[in-house]
Amino acid sequence: MEPTTTTTTSSSFPSTPRWNIDRPFLTGRFHQEAKVTSRFTEAKGFSVDSFSAGPDKAIGCFDAAVQELIVIDDLLSAMVGIEGRYILIKRVRGKEDNVTFQVDPSMDLALQELAKKIFPLCESFMMINQFVESRSQFKNGLVNHAFAAALRALLLDYQAMVAQLEHQFQLGRLSMQGLWFYCQPMMGSMQALSTVIQKASTNDFAGSAVLNLLQSQAKAMAGDNAVRSLLEKMTQCASNAYLGILERWVYEGVIDDPYGEFFIAENKSLQKESLTLDYDAKFWRQRYSLKDGIPSFLANIAGKILTTGKYLNVMRECGHHVQVPVSENSKLMIFGSNHHYLECIKAAYDFASCELLNLIKEKYDLIGKLRSIKHYLLLDQGDFLVHFMDISRDELTKKIDEISVEKLQSLLDLALRTTAAAADPCNEDLTCCVERSSLLKRLGALKDLEASRTFSDGNDLEEPVSVTGLETFSLSYKVQWPLSIVISRKALTKYQLIFRFLFHCKHVDRQLCGAWQVHQGVRALKMRGTAISRSSLLCRSMLKFINSLLHYLTFEVLEPNWHIMHSRLQTAKSIDEVVQHHDFFLDKCLRECLLLLPEVLKKVEKLKSLCLQYAAATQWLISSSIDIPKLGELSDGSVANSRSPSRALKLTTRNPSVADSILKFEKEFNAELLSLGPILSSSSQAEPYLTHLAQWILGVGKDQ
Repeated sequence: MEPTTTTTTSSSFPSTPRWNIDRPFLTGRFHQEAKVTSRFTEAKGFSVDSFSAGPDKAIGCFDAAVQELIVIDDLLSAMVGIEGRYILIKRVRGKEDNVTFQVDPSMDLALQELAKKIFPLCESFMMINQFVESRSQFKNGLVNHAFAAALRALLLDYQAMVAQLEHQFQLGRLSMQGLWFYCQPMMGSMQALSTVIQKASTNDFAGSAVLNLLQSQAKAMAGDNAVRSLLEKMTQCASNAYLGILERWVYEGVIDDPYGEFFIAENKSLQKESLTLDYDAKFWRQRYSLKDGIPSFLANIAGKILTTGKYLNVMRECGHHVQVPVSENSKLMIFGSNHHYLECIKAAYDFASCELLNLIKEKYDLIGKLRSIKHYLLLDQGDFLVHFMDISRDELTKKIDEISVEKLQSLLDLALRTTAAAADPCNEDLTCCVERSSLLKRLGALKDLEASRTFSDGNDLEEPVSVTGLETFSLSYKVQWPLSIVISRKALTKYQLIFRFLFHCKHVDRQLCGAWQVHQGVRALKMRGTAISRSSLLCRSMLKFINSLLHYLTFEVLEPNWHIMHSRLQTAKSIDEVVQHHDFFLDKCLRECLLLLPEVLKKVEKLKSLCLQYAAATQWLISSSIDIPKLGELSDGSVANSRSPSRALKLTTRNPSVADSILKFEKEFNAELLSLGPILSSSSQAEPYLTHLAQWILGVGKDQ
């Protein structure tokens, strides 16, 4: 896996003091910048003075044995980054980290070849030493600090080896061949580390990028067991600080990340209060989020790590302080082939998930709140709504700008107190509101609904000339933290869309029931075969249509889906599963309630509009046919008997506009109803749940 470039983003770390750079004796670089004399005085009977080389004397002036001693002395210096007399360090201008070693061309060729074999080790040491010095600064982050510390410990072992070689040299027991023999075991490891360091320096890696680089290089060196083991040890040492950050997150829900290296970011600008206002629920999805550059050994479990800390933070926001039980076996300071760290993370996730789920279900009564919302917004408990519609009729028939929301709220409170809803302790959380647009326009404005574009582009449905409160009235529900995680602004909006559709259907049903009562009031006149009789049949067909629709919505959509969701919530293992099941319930209800099927919904809305127009015209139709000052007097038998059927028939005949109006309503309603049938039948192939509604609707058509 290729490492992902990650640089530290935090600016809160202190800067490195200037004197740490200006004073070379504090860093050790002065050794590399000043020539020193040979460290041996006597070797193999030779005096240093006897072959002391000056800048004007080439090494080729000495015989091979003396050259070997001089070269060994220079190589021991070069191995710790110190320039010798005949082995020089050359730096590339502008690239201080790139160094090369040069030898006196007059040196014996055999000695030159052996020296050049050892030069890569010297170059690796200088590169590693420079990396340790530079990456120990604050700005490079904890992972680089830990990696540099591990390298520093390795260099101590390396320098101890050089010191032992020097001791052997001073005893006259070290030759060039011996020096090459002792250096070979370290060559592969030092070169592998220098390769890692060069990539890390070139790309300015920090945090997880360093860990990924080390791990990928260790895998690439699978054929060299010693080098692979060393790189794995370096990875382990460098990851200790990172795992410390991870441990605090999964066990306490705290991001202790001073250098911005952790793969989880916190957006402190998002507050939990925004859940009740923000339709996109950004707090839950974006307060804590994954960043780029996840360590490869945590990539498959990064989502679970993020969720674990989120759950712990939710409980802290609730004032419920909880910490995952930590034991010696659950420490996250080691990762390896046994995957023990994965088991620790999974255990922390299970604990946090269970604790939060129990807290929301038991202390905050999630199921009770959802059941209360079902009572009111899904019209599961309809007695309060009937009473409310009776007492608020005058207010709801006004135009939107003339409606008093405060008056509606007081009427709603009155309806709640005087019906069975008074026993519900959650009824105080119910509020009313008046939307500014019709249901179809509201559906078109919701960007995440798949049918919104069709609604917004469709212009074939005529909007009401004057939209009243009956088309825009809605209920809302006060949801407190942490229940707002589940019942978010988006979820409430979906509940409100369903409520508005049901509420308007109830309104149409009530209006048609009123029209039916008017027809029943003139049954005593026995007007069979007249326009009134035809109107009565039309009214019955409309009632059957709206009742079939309401039956489908409530008993075949909302109730079954609610019970399925309820059973799933009982077996949910985490709050995210609860949110998922709840959202699935709402989306399924929206679709099956026709709110995501523009073609079907527009037909239904047209039929409802015809029903309302007919119900509003019923009073005029009856009064135009029969001259009755007050329809209530029809309850008096004497009044009814005083009018003969022939007299009523004559009045009907004299007013042909009545029959024409009824016939027009009948033809238009039947045409819309019959056109809806094929749409439902064709759509039921893709949407099987429409089969039930189609049966009801087609049944209405057959009655006609």
